[in-house]
Amino acid sequence: MSRGPASLPPVRTLQVHFGNRQQPDQALGPGMQRIVRDASGQVRLGDDSVGPLLLARFCTDERGLWLQVASGVRGIHVNGRPVRRMALLRAGDSVHADGVEMLLRGDCAPATQPPQAPEAITGNGEDQRVLLRGVGGQHHGRAHALNRPRTIGRDAAADIVIDDPVFPELQARFECHGERVLLRDLGSPDGCRVNGVAVRHCWLRAGDQVVFEGNQRFVLEVPLGAAPTYLPAVAEEAVPAAETRPALVARPRQRRWPWLLLSALLMGVLISALLLFGAR
Repeated sequence: MSRGPASLPPVRTLQVHFGNRQQPDQALGPGMQRIVRDASGQVRLGDDSVGPLLLARFCTDERGLWLQVASGVRGIHVNGRPVRRMALLRAGDSVHADGVEMLLRGDCAPATQPPQAPEAITGNGEDQRVLLRGVGGQHHGRAHALNRPRTIGRDAAADIVIDDPVFPELQARFECHGERVLLRDLGSPDGCRVNGVAVRHCWLRAGDQVVFEGNQRFVLEVPLGAAPTYLPAVAEEAVPAAETRPALVARPRQRRWPWLLLSALLMGVLISALLLFGAR
């Protein structure tokens, strides 16, 4: 894995897989694709016709894939969380609209013949920047460095403990083999999903999303040499930094009180003269 600051993964080709299988898998190309409900109540990807009710849109551009919820529509969820306006999506996310699941499937690299795990797996040493970050479930928001093999399971001895009675005692192990990260299944009943694809052993890349039973979600973060090629959209206009704002030129304050005092004295002399000569 190359050194450098972590960056967002490039946009990958994604497919929408309908959980009810009423619609065939459909690729998400550049541009917008509408999620609609037709007169029969069926949720599908629609065209630009006016008839079906618009629920949301998939928007694909150089920044990534976005979900835009139509105005006034409720009941749209991403990975079990409600979305009111907009959400940034990645491969492996699950979008629910009116109770219909749309699974975003991406590419992955299953390891049909994974290498044997040596007694001492050589990985990336003390490098703490290769991370497995929780994005859903019990470890949401937590990061686990893969500077050594990490097991995940219900067993208290696991490195990543999932406190769920239905979760396997040891589900899988994340191993660094040189510059590659291997997800090794440890004999779980159903394996897991990588980018929405059911696998057991898989070579992982930066940005891959791994989903285990119970909506336990993790994303692999790998430092990349290149700078980020795109940034999330900013909802509000950015305020310029303090150092970029034009400096205010301090103007010297004019001292006007001597002139005022002189004017008052002259006025007093004039009034005194008028009174003096007027009295005569």
